[in-house]
Amino acid sequence: MTHGNRLRALLDTGLMDRLDARDKRVLERRADLAGAGEEAAPVDPRGWWYAVPADAYEGVFEVLGLHDRFPCTLAEGADVEDMRHRRGAMPVFITPELDGWRLVFGNLDSVVGVDWDDWMGTVERLSARCGRAQMFFTDGAGGSDVWVVAERGRIRRRYAAESDPEWIGAPLPWEEPGTDGQDLDGDGPNVEGTAGAAEACGALSVDPAEIGTGTRVRGHGWLALSAPGVGHEELGVLV
Repeated sequence: MTHGNRLRALLDTGLMDRLDARDKRVLERRADLAGAGEEAAPVDPRGWWYAVPADAYEGVFEVLGLHDRFPCTLAEGADVEDMRHRRGAMPVFITPELDGWRLVFGNLDSVVGVDWDDWMGTVERLSARCGRAQMFFTDGAGGSDVWVVAERGRIRRRYAAESDPEWIGAPLPWEEPGTDGQDLDGDGPNVEGTAGAAEACGALSVDPAEIGTGTRVRGHGWLALSAPGVGHEELGVLV
C-alpha cells in the first residue's frame, strides 16, 4: 500500500471537524510515532513552495485560510499534489520541522492564486505573521526561476529570471558580488554568484531535493483544506 493510500485509509476513519480534543491528540501521537520511524527522503513541491521558520508555522493556517488540519508524516503528505477533493476543497501540505524550517506546498493556486501580485503579497503576509518567509518557483519548461526573501511584512531580496534576470534588494551574505556593478532594476546590484531557486533554497532554508538522513526532522506535518466544513472523508489519491 502506498503512502497516499495509507493516508486515505486514515482520513476515511472520520472528519477532523467532528473529532474531540482527545481523538485529535491520538492522531497527532500516531503521526509523531510514524514519523520517528521513517527515513527522511526528498520531496518534490512541483515547482512552487514557501518556507517559514518552524516555530512560527501556525501563522500559515491563518494567512492561507486553511481548515480541518490533519496530522501526517513527511512521506504521507509528500504526494499532496495527487490528492483531490470532490467538494472543491484542495489539500495543502505543511511539512514537519526540517532543519528548523517548515515547507508549504501542494495546490497553492487554490489558496494563493496564480498572479504575480498574489505570490508577492502572500510571501509578505507570511513574513508579517511568521517573522520571516521565503518563496521559491521553478518552471523548466517556461524558463521561470524565482526566489524571494521577506521579513516582517516586506520583501528584503528577490531574484526573478525568465530571459534576463532581475534583482531587488541588497545581496545576501551567501551571494557572490558581481564585478561590473551593473544595476538592472535601479534597486539592487547584479550578482554573478546568485543562484536560481533550485540552489538558493539550500542556502536560505531547506532544499527539498536534498532532504535525507542528514536532515533534522522534528514533529509531524499537517494536511489542511482550502475550504471549511467539507471534512476529509473524500480526500484521496487519483488513480
